[in-house]
Amino acid sequence: MASLALSSPSSSSSSSSSSLSSSSSFLSSRFTLRHRSCLLRDSRSRIYAPNIEIAWYMGLELGKIKIKRFADGEIYVQLQESVRGCDVYLIQPTCPPANENLMELLVMIDACRRASAKNITAVIPYFGYARADRKTQGRESIAAKLVANLITEAGANRVLACDLHSGQSMGYFDIPVDHVYCQPVILDYLASKMICSNDLVVVSPDVGGVARARAFAKKLSDAPLAIVDKRRHGHNVAEVMNLIGDVKGKVAVMVDDMIDTAGTIAKGAALLHEEGAREVYACCTHAVFSPPAIERLSSGLFQEVIITNTIPAMEKNYFPQLTVLSVASLLGETIWRVHDDCSVSSIFQ
Repeated sequence: MASLALSSPSSSSSSSSSSLSSSSSFLSSRFTLRHRSCLLRDSRSRIYAPNIEIAWYMGLELGKIKIKRFADGEIYVQLQESVRGCDVYLIQPTCPPANENLMELLVMIDACRRASAKNITAVIPYFGYARADRKTQGRESIAAKLVANLITEAGANRVLACDLHSGQSMGYFDIPVDHVYCQPVILDYLASKMICSNDLVVVSPDVGGVARARAFAKKLSDAPLAIVDKRRHGHNVAEVMNLIGDVKGKVAVMVDDMIDTAGTIAKGAALLHEEGAREVYACCTHAVFSPPAIERLSSGLFQEVIITNTIPAMEKNYFPQLTVLSVASLLGETIWRVHDDCSVSSIFQ
């Protein structure tokens, strides 16, 4: 099972430490934990996660599960405790290796269903295949819909996902989907940096992310918005064309849902510097970091690269400008509210 959270190595311990404490301050200031004692006394709940961070926030112990690989690579899952009649929460990002983690999630869901779990919630911090959400050319698959069908047919009763690539992906599921926005965690961290609001400008790295950037800018002191217009010639290949908006002498904050090869955001940052931006920050929820992302992000274009740990950050991918924020408390609070039939959307208001 892929790890959800990873402590930073010594090379970036200071930035990671500050980011984690920042996210904690956001959560403590906005969440009311009036239902904690209720769930602690509830022995009919089970949480299975690759890391204890979320369970620690909820005051629960991790469920016991055995996962191994056969010699031919097949996945074997066995629950080490009874889940009959229980509400089960399976936390598994479908990050690289995407197919391995996705299949592991499906087998875990099946194991819980066959063990007579009452409700099975798939908590997916990073939903793989989310970018394949529509047909842009003839004879293409819509893999996001296929994955949604697989999760549903495996036996999940509910899905909880973080920052889906597009909102329409929620409609691919025939079961309830709770969409968790990690934006507030990043906003709180940026607020702690005490950047003058008059110096800020929020930048969308492409036209498709304008709605996301506009919402981000509104919550960041209603900062002005700029847009990088690009033309894509192929998958993972982007070419910047021009900039819409003014960034001269300003601190530019680039916002996206994910960074894959970092081609789009790196070329956008280079354009911002050419247009006179004083500093450039990169913010994203999902740090996929496919090669050569690390080389591009650590090349000096960015003052800081701010990500969350919806995808576990491998030690080899750390670099001095990287800051990793934890979303464990945010996910833990969302699970609380789902369990207690409380509003989830009110967290983000």
